[in-house]
This record gives sequence, structure tokens and C-alpha cells, in this order.
Amino acid sequence: MKPPARRFGCQQCRRLLVTEGGQSSRRPSFLRATSAFSSPSPSIRRRGQTIPPAGAVAPFYSSARKLHNQQQQEPGPPNPAPLPRRPTTAPKPVIDIRHIRENPELYAANCRARNYPAAAEYPGRIKELFAQWQDHQRQGRGLREAANRLRRQLTNPGDTSQSEPEPPSSPTPPPPPTRDALLAEGRRIKAELSTIEEAEARLQTEMHVLALAIPNLTSPSTPAGDEPRVLTYINDHPEAATTSTSESGAAQAQSDRVWRSHVHIGSELGLLDFAAAGATSGWGWYYLLDEAAQLEQALVSYALAAATRSGWRQVSPPSVVYSHMAGACGFQPRDANGETQVYALAQSADDAARGRPELCLAGTSEIPLAAMKADATLDEAELPLKRVAVSRCYRAEAGARGADTKGLYRVHEFTKVELFAWTAPDAAEAGDVFEEVVDFQTELLGSLGLHCRVLEMPAADLGASAWRKCDIEAFFPSRRDRNGGWGELTSASICTDYQARRLATRVRFAGKLDFPYTVNGTALAVPRVIAALLENGWDEADKSVAIPEVLRPWMDGRDKIGPRHHQL
Repeated sequence: MKPPARRFGCQQCRRLLVTEGGQSSRRPSFLRATSAFSSPSPSIRRRGQTIPPAGAVAPFYSSARKLHNQQQQEPGPPNPAPLPRRPTTAPKPVIDIRHIRENPELYAANCRARNYPAAAEYPGRIKELFAQWQDHQRQGRGLREAANRLRRQLTNPGDTSQSEPEPPSSPTPPPPPTRDALLAEGRRIKAELSTIEEAEARLQTEMHVLALAIPNLTSPSTPAGDEPRVLTYINDHPEAATTSTSESGAAQAQSDRVWRSHVHIGSELGLLDFAAAGATSGWGWYYLLDEAAQLEQALVSYALAAATRSGWRQVSPPSVVYSHMAGACGFQPRDANGETQVYALAQSADDAARGRPELCLAGTSEIPLAAMKADATLDEAELPLKRVAVSRCYRAEAGARGADTKGLYRVHEFTKVELFAWTAPDAAEAGDVFEEVVDFQTELLGSLGLHCRVLEMPAADLGASAWRKCDIEAFFPSRRDRNGGWGELTSASICTDYQARRLATRVRFAGKLDFPYTVNGTALAVPRVIAALLENGWDEADKSVAIPEVLRPWMDGRDKIGPRHHQL
């Protein structure tokens, strides 16, 4: 099932961002020229000094909010987080504001279902702002018509047909206005029109900022609420126990298997060093040693080889990206509480003063992969365009403490193999690629011998960009006391045109320009997979870990990792 149809194409969207109604906000030509209406007064702004260019959103948001408060004198919805500074060369987001303001209840309900309570106020607010903008447009049209009449009177002083008609009861027609009076009236109109145009621009800016903060719509396949739906299981549960009969005749489970956490196993075999990493970098970092470091490379090589055979082309992406690129993909530098989510690179005072955009460390290679086609136009014949990348990923994970503070499950830096694709702007075609990604993940993890479950994630768990999302969780023996031992290893998402619109990625489809859909999925999040392999492959009897058969070609043919009798 396709998401609700958008009502117009990209050219109309672009017009919407500039005029939102087809009425040009530009002045008549005689007001733009340095004519007799030009005033020496410094209070009259010159053309171009106030109206921001399309897409120059962040610097004008505070003034837009100030204008609204002055006009309404009542509190509005909570402000969205400030947008990262964007250079003029950045892609201009093309948001379907018309679809939002024509369906405010749909978007508001969607925000509430996805646990975005603040954003649920934005669709209605956009509708209100649009009504104000229309009122300014009407006032502007009236002023431009009056200015055109004045221009004609100045050009043809003897032509009284351009004057305002007088009521029939007027005993004596007033004398025609003098040239000085016409010029004074022109300056008044110009100043009033300038104020209206400034207000129009600020209203457009506020609508644009609010629209950018609204999450994607949600697939009908997505469960409501906050509980996922189990789709299938992969491999048998490793705790399948044999049964025996007690003296009372009752069946009882018995298993002599001893479970260890990967932290214990890594220490026992000399594979992990968290103490040295803590002294070097702090909490959330780690050293992989010997076979663990080799296992990381084996997993990466295995995943890349499998993806390449399946038609995914390899990319080696940058790890540093503009913050506005991360935001366009749905990753915000800070959450609603202002907590850091990504690592921003420090700017010099000079760079900040010169308005250079902020850089950050990519939390996933999904960001630089999506940005590869920013401001680009794809050809229909190229689709689906499939890429696979291996990269280091950086997550600040503010507030992530408690049960996951130890070990490899939740860390600040890790290696990940990512799948990313652009598809035709059609939910069915994007769904085919999405199923391909989930099947690939299932086969990959299944071949490693891990017991997993595939989940259809609920609406409350979806990120801003996702229309539909599936996770695959593996059984971690060390986590048996919480969530049944399950821990996320991979995820896959359909983002429809959410990212393409924000990155200005287009496709020539069916003879017109449209926005492609994007699909992404984790092939392997390496540290978590290593943790799962250590825990599930542990043999207490000989203190060793079994190496999955598919990885042995990259592990010098070894079938297990045993005790080491030396220190690094």
C-alpha cells in the first residue's frame, strides 16, 4: 500500500517554498528600480536586505517566532530544535508543505503515534501560519495595484482615468494630486510593502522549519503502540534443554551448559581490553586484541563479499559530514531535551564568525551514502541503485547507562557494514528492496549460527525518517535477565521520499521529475556480533570459542579461539 499521495510535483513545491500560493512576492519593476519612489531615508530597506533566499532557514527562525508572538500575543507550540547552519551551496529541502496543511489531523495523529508529542502541534500551526501568509498576500496585492496606478499617474499626469473614482455625491472634484504628493504616497506604499514582504518571508520560514521537524508518515504494516510483532525466528534456541524425570515423576529440564558474558570470555582469552581503553578514551571505548581484531576483519570481509555477490556496489565513505547533511537524513545533533546525540567537531571562533557550517562524525554510513546523491538527478534506468559501505560509526549515546555500560553492546565507536539503496518513488518497489535487505540480513546472521528473531517494529520505535522498520535481535546469554536475552543486531528501514526531499535528490521517472525512495539496512554491527559469537560459541570445558565455518577462511582456517599463554 502506498502512503498518501502527494498533491504536486517538485516545481510546484519549489514555488510553494517561495510564494505558497502562486502569487509572486516580488515587487513591481518600478519599485525595484532606483526611480522617483526611491527614498533617501535609511529606514526604507533596499531589495534583498531582508527576504532570505529559499532554504536559508536557521538564521531567520528566531525572528519568525518573535513576529508571530507580536502578532498573536499567545503561546504557540514548543519550538523545534534549531537547524544546523547550512552553506549556500547546501541542498535546498523541498518539503510538501501543502500536503501537511491540507491533512493536519493525519500528521498530528501520526506524530502522537510515533511519540513525537511536540511535533503533533506543528501541522495545525502550519495551517494557521498559512492563513496569516494568505492575508499578507492579499494586502500585498492591493498595495502593488495601488503602486501600479501611481506609476501610471506619474507617467501620464494628465490621464485622470488612473485616479481612484470619487463618489457621485462629491460636490466638487478635488484637484489632481501633485507630483510630490504622488511620490510621497509611493514611498509610503513602498515602506508598507517592504514590511509585508518581510512578514511573508518570516512566515514562510517558520512554516518550513516546522515542516522539517515533522516525522515521516507510517506504513500500514507497522504495529500501533510500543510492542513489536515477531515475524520469524532464525536457528534453534541454544538453551533447548533435555528433560528428565524427577523422583516425583515430574519432567524437569536439565542442562550442564555454562553461560558466560562476552566481557568474562574476552578477559579469559585475552581478546578485549576495556581498562586500557577507559584510561585512553573513557567509558564506551574498547580494544579488540589478537583473534578478536582478526574476527572484526573476518566479519567485514564476509559481509562485503556476500553483499557484492548480491549486486551491492562497494563504497568507502567519509566519516566526517556536515551536520545539516546528518539532519537531512533524520539524525539531529541534539534530541528534544538538548542532549548530545552525535559528536560535533569543534570550530574555531573565526570559522564560526564566518558562518562556516558545522561538521560532525557520522553516526552511520547511511548519512554519507545518502548524501552522495544530494542535489543530483538520477535516471529511472539506474534504479534500484544499491550501495554497501563499511565505516567507523560514532554515537554519543547521551544518557545510555545502566545495564549496558559494560562490554561491547553499547559503545561510542564501532565498525558497521551498511546497505543503502535508492528506488523508484513507489512503495511496492521500495518494499521489494526492503525485503531483499531483510532476507540478506537473515541469511547472513543465520550462517553465523546465531539464534535470532525478526521483528516488525512499532510506531513508537520509528525514527524520524522511517516509514517502516524491521529489527533482527539475537539471543545474548548474558542478557537473559532482561528482555528474554534479546539484543538488537541489525535494522532495516524504508524512508519513502523523506531523505530525498531534504537532500534535493530527484529522479526522472515516468517522464517527469520526482523524488526517489530510500531504503537502508545494517548488514553487520560488528562489536555486537562479536559479543554474540563469543557468548553463544563459548565452551566452558576447554575454555574456547567456536568460530563459525563461514568465517574460517578469514581466520587462518582455525575452528576455535582457545586460551592464550602470553600478554600483549
